[in-house]
Amino acid sequence: MSNGDLFYVCGGALAVCAVLVSFAGLRIKSFPGRAAPLVALGFITLIGATATFAMLHAQDEEEAKAAEFSKANEEITEEESSPVETESKEAPAAKPKPAAKGPGGTLQLAASPSALAFDATSLTSKAGKVTIDFNNPAALEHNVAIEQNGKQIAVSETLAEGKTSVSAELATGTYTFLCTVPGHAEAGMQGVLTVQ
Repeated sequence: MSNGDLFYVCGGALAVCAVLVSFAGLRIKSFPGRAAPLVALGFITLIGATATFAMLHAQDEEEAKAAEFSKANEEITEEESSPVETESKEAPAAKPKPAAKGPGGTLQLAASPSALAFDATSLTSKAGKVTIDFNNPAALEHNVAIEQNGKQIAVSETLAEGKTSVSAELATGTYTFLCTVPGHAEAGMQGVLTVQ
């Protein structure tokens, strides 16, 4: 069983125990009585196990991402070092990147105060300097980053119960905005940024 599976099992067990103890407390006047130390010990154990497996799961995800980046870097290095056969001796003309010319824009984005979600899954701006003003009312730390094709372009500071922003010079195209805190984007904290 992976650390992620154990985290979900422990978290589920903790939730079930909380419901059962609440139900028993409402139905039985003398509850927990002499069982109070056992109930407290059970909750402490489940909370500790859930927190431990959550941290281990986050570390596993970080290691998996690091391995992916390392593999991608190796592939890029191999591609760059392999000889390119061309019919002429002239190097092929490099494809120019589209210029980030335009008025840009300032976009508003907020984190949900109670869920792993942004208040929008799509944003639209003009090309140029694009700024995302980010409000996080939650006690859980979040940030917002701008990526294209898996490559991070800019990222805001990570904070809880506060406001920050991120800016980047963006050309016309499709980008991704997401929270880079491990597991948050996978849980739904991401969306599409269309630059026109």
